[in-house]
Formats: sequence, C-alpha cells, structure tokens
Amino acid sequence: MAGHFKLLPILLLALFTLTVTSEFIASINCGGPDFWQWISDDRAFISWTSDDNLVSNGEAHVVPSSNSLSDQVDTLRVFTSRKKNCYSNPVTLGQKVLVRASFYYGNYDGLSKPPMFDLHFDGNFWTTVETSSTELTVHEITYVTKGDAISVCVAKTKHDQFPFMSALEIRSVDSEVYNPKGVDNNRALFLISRLAYGASQTIRYPDDDYDRMWMPVLDVTNPVTSDDPLFSFESYNISTPDHPPQAIFQNAMSSGKANNLIVGTFSPSNSPYLINMYYSEVNTSIIDTSVTRSFRLYEMSTSGSELSDTITPPILSVYEWSTYNYKVDSTTVFSLNATVDSDLPPLINAMEVFRIGDVLTNGTHSNDVEALALLRSTFDMLGGWSGDPCLPANYSWDWVNCSDDDTPRVTSLYLDSFGLSGSFPDISSMDALEIIDLHNNSLSGTIPSFLGSMPNLQRLDLANNQFSGQVPASLSKNKNKNLELNYTGNPSLCTSGKSCSSSPGTSISSPGSTSVAGKKKSKLPVIFGTIIPSFLLIWIAAGIFTIVRRKMKPANANGSATGGGATNGITNGMQKMGEDLVNEIVNTGVQQVFGSPSPLLNVNSSDTTV
Repeated sequence: MAGHFKLLPILLLALFTLTVTSEFIASINCGGPDFWQWISDDRAFISWTSDDNLVSNGEAHVVPSSNSLSDQVDTLRVFTSRKKNCYSNPVTLGQKVLVRASFYYGNYDGLSKPPMFDLHFDGNFWTTVETSSTELTVHEITYVTKGDAISVCVAKTKHDQFPFMSALEIRSVDSEVYNPKGVDNNRALFLISRLAYGASQTIRYPDDDYDRMWMPVLDVTNPVTSDDPLFSFESYNISTPDHPPQAIFQNAMSSGKANNLIVGTFSPSNSPYLINMYYSEVNTSIIDTSVTRSFRLYEMSTSGSELSDTITPPILSVYEWSTYNYKVDSTTVFSLNATVDSDLPPLINAMEVFRIGDVLTNGTHSNDVEALALLRSTFDMLGGWSGDPCLPANYSWDWVNCSDDDTPRVTSLYLDSFGLSGSFPDISSMDALEIIDLHNNSLSGTIPSFLGSMPNLQRLDLANNQFSGQVPASLSKNKNKNLELNYTGNPSLCTSGKSCSSSPGTSISSPGSTSVAGKKKSKLPVIFGTIIPSFLLIWIAAGIFTIVRRKMKPANANGSATGGGATNGITNGMQKMGEDLVNEIVNTGVQQVFGSPSPLLNVNSSDTTV
C-alpha cells in the first residue's frame, strides 16, 4: 500500500500535465534540452521538447550568459547548409492552429552581426525575420491546415548570414476563434499586435486556453484597474466566440478627463486587416447608479467616418467589436469619442490586429509528396528533408526540380552520389518526372520495371550502382524513343533477351537505343569453320593433282611414289579422297557441295606410311 501512495503524486502530476497541455500540439526548444517551463506564479507549466530528434541538420548553440533572456530562447539551432530547413509536425487536416516562432540571436557567435532571413510555412511565404543581439523577435500566425502535417521553415537569403530558430510553438485553436462573418478560411492571419492595456505582465496560458500572448501596454496615460478587491473571473460571462481570457478585463486604458481616446494608428498596407477590440467595465461601483459610460469608434482619416454604434462596456461581461477585411490606403487613426450623454470617458481593455494574407497554396501535388515521403522513409540520408518540396518557388529541395504550375509537379530527381543503398522503391505516381539521376550510389536488386512506363521520362541515369539481372523490357522497348538511358558500371547486370548465366561486362546506351551487355563471344568456332573447308579443298585438289600425274608419269622401278614419311601418308590420303571425288563426279555428273567436316579429319602417326 505504501508503494501505491508513493506513485500517487507521480500519477497526479502526469494527469495534470496531460490536462494542461491538451491544446498544445508542440513546444520545441531549438538547440536545447527537454525542460518544464513554470509560468503564472508556478500555477502551471509548459513541457518543452528538444529538437535533437526532429531535425538532422543544423548546429546547436547557446547564447552567452551575459545575454540570457529565458530558458526557451537561450539556445538556438543554426542552419549553415541548404537553401531552407524545416520543422514538421503532424496535425489533423482542417485543424485551426496558432503557430509562434521565436528568434533570439543574443550574439551567440560573438560576431555582433544578427542575421536576416525568410520564414515560410507549408510552402507559403510568412515574413522576413530581422533578428537582434539584445531583443527577442516573435512571429505568430493562425490558419486552417490543408494537410496532415505543418511545416515551418527558415530560408537563407544572404550568402554570409545563416538562419536560425530559438523556439517553435504550435497550439490548437477552436474553429470559431477568429471566424467573423465573411472570413475566408483559405487565408492566414498574421499577428501584428495583441495588447492588454494596463496589464502589469504578459497574459498567456493558463489564463488563455490557447496560450495566446497578450502583451502589456505599460505606458498607458490613464490606466484603470478594477475597483473590486474581490474581482472574480468565475463570475464573468464571456460569450464572444474568440474566447478572450478573463484576465485582460481586470485592467483598461482610459482617456481620463478627455472625451476622446486614441487606440491605434495604422499605416497604409497592401493587405487588409482583421481588428478585434474588447470592452468591459472595470468600475463595478456604478452597477446600481445612474452613471453611464458610452462612446463610439471613429476612423480619424480624410473621411472621418464612424465605425461603430454606441458602445457601453458591460459589467462582468464582454463586448467585442470586430472588423474583417479592413483596408487602409493612408495613415489612419482610430479614436474612441465619448457620446454627449456619457458621464465617464472612453476606455478599452484589449485589442488584436492581424494582417490577412493571400490565398494559401495547396502545396506540391499530393502524388509527388507521397512518393517523396516513401523515398525519405526508405533512405535514411533523405529523412532530414521536410517541408514542401517545391514551394516557395525559389526554395525547392536541393535535389528536385519542379514545374511552375499553381500546384507544382516534381520534374527531376537528382540523387546522384547520395549514398543510397538497397532496392529502389516504386515512385511511379510521380508521373511528371522527366529526369531521374541515380548514378554513383549502391542501389541493388533488379532495375524497377515501372521506370519504363513513366510517360514523361527523358533521361534515366543508373550508372555505377549494383543492379543485377536483366534490363527490363519496359525500358529497352520504351515507347519514348528519346529516352536517354545509362546503366554502365553495373557489373552484375545483363540485357533483355541475353543469358545472365555468365558474368556480363559494362553496358552503355545512347538515346533511342538499348545496351548490349554480357561476355564477349569466342571467335574460335568461326575461325575453325573458315579454315577447315579451306584445308579440305586443298586436300581434294592435291588428290586430283596426284591422279593426273600418275596417268601422265609412270611409277618408279620399285612401284612406289616418290616421297616418304608423314608427307607420303598425307598424300596417299588426299589421293584416295581425290579418286573418290573424281569417280563420283564422273558417275553422277553432278557437282557436290561440302560443308565443314565434323569432326575434324584426324591425322596421326598410325595413318602415315613409312
């Protein structure tokens, strides 16, 4: 029983961790270890995960202690190679997420040269990051995902400045948040500011369920704090769908004795805005009195138009004013002006301003993405490549080329000298491929037959690998007569239609042709086939010549032909063959055609006449 009691605190802590992080998809400490971040007077914590197992590229660095800000940004991962480097994390398709990326240079390299680089997400351009030696740079975005994973990438834009990331946070957000009438869920919301007027510190989780960070505005001219010492958040009625945290309504900014309050200045922008303003009465003493507070929101520009009806901040409740797709063509000031019957000046508790982005890309064609995922899972050396392979257009993966379509296709794979080994997987779904370069690897097994049926393939380089077996007929008979095929340097490879029983040599093919591989055939049978009939004709001619001589010249006194030894035996043999041939010709009157004798006529010592 005592053992169970010892485990109880651990189990309760694990349950608490699961509860408080249920909306947290990821909290990544770039370049640093796992740790717990205690926040809000130690009422809750966030569990941070090291990125050691999330990226295969980059170098971990630590900010000097003299420049330390906090545990989550005092370490960073710097990327000195590749055009872009990405963090990827699984999500649910169609899920609304809040993504926050933090960058703190902190003079980690002692050069006092904070770099500048681009930030991307899911193949879309996010922003250009300008870092600082002494200040933290944070960028936040909210959007609806178009796939089952999201990627956040840093991209090098200057040859002598290396991108880095200090921290990456991904939070799940309810679908009704930031979803006013007319909102386009095909666009992202880029946070410009999220302000809590009069607050003394940053308000975030656990006060905000989505871990939004409400930055305090400390230089408020007339800050107002709730006059209720027993101010209770639990009694609040927050019905607005954006679910602002109750903590932002304990404080506000007021115009004091003035009748108008400037709440924001907006510069001209090519992008429209989403603006949310939150109002709640902090002076609870006026509940049972006839004192009123009312005002309207005005656009103080050339037109000076009125933007809202009369606003009366509710007590223990919230009023949210919102405008979507608001466009600013010239410098514009927002002002709260008291109505003529208002007893109290205007006030505001909090405000959010977002830039509305362009339509989000659908990313690279799903057929190519799935096939590239298969390549990455098959070959460990490709596993570190993540993010969209083709987008943004100038930042495709180093080993692919892509088309410039709205939904780009991968047209080339340059995987030469990548150290690939084993069998090559089926990537036939990448039917837009024009070039596949796999030379100088250690790929083995048979050449995949699907390569011959790829409709747009123009060049296939398989040289200097360890392929074996026959070259597939689908390649040697490829309908695309312009296919440039190279499979030299595969010593165990043989061509279609040829026996693979002997060890083949190297093979080369030129455009529109197939290669012939295999052991060179011996010329010996051809030589014998040519020489043997020649000798036979000589023997026959010699026999005929002997017969003629005998008829023209009598034999010597001993009744034998002149000569002796082996020559005599050969001559006698040829003489007999000549006599038979002459008799056959005389008897039949038909000339006979002879092929090569088989087996060869044996001439040895026993056939000679001494």
